[in-house]
Amino acid sequence: MRHELIPLERIERKILLLRGQKIMLDRDLAELYEVRTSLLKRAVMRNVDRFPNDFMFVLDNQEHTTLRCQFGTSKPDTRGGTRYLPMAFTEQGVAMLSSVLNSPRAVQVNITIMRAFVRLRHILATHADLARKLGELEQKYDEQFRVVFDAMRNLMSPPDSPKPPIGFNVNEPHEAYRTSQ
Repeated sequence: MRHELIPLERIERKILLLRGQKIMLDRDLAELYEVRTSLLKRAVMRNVDRFPNDFMFVLDNQEHTTLRCQFGTSKPDTRGGTRYLPMAFTEQGVAMLSSVLNSPRAVQVNITIMRAFVRLRHILATHADLARKLGELEQKYDEQFRVVFDAMRNLMSPPDSPKPPIGFNVNEPHEAYRTSQ
């Protein structure tokens, strides 16, 4: 097995879920490609026809604010923060970047990123399969252990008729006191 250019775990940490899609942000990709974010954005904008909405989209203000707060980078734009809203690239958009950023490093980084996306997809599929199997087991055992579940429910339910309290209530006059008056 070849030594990877960038560890898969490092890339997997940069894959986010946004708008129901797994994406990577332009700044994270620029860091991996070892280029400035502005150069990556410029290359994308020169080839914008290669990046339809399902390959790349620009975050809206709300999403950008949420991400800034989530990552703890609350530096406002007026103090050296980002001037433009970040671009988010789906798996297909990242693959398209290798044709736009035509360098040996970009090609190698894209191969590693594609492997990370495939690995995450496999992990998610495995979890979905486990959840389905667990649901099947629950239904199977619910039928077999219905008697046990019913007994437990009976033990947890309050008694039908509450027993009268022992002693007397301080707020009510004592019976002996009532009869003497």
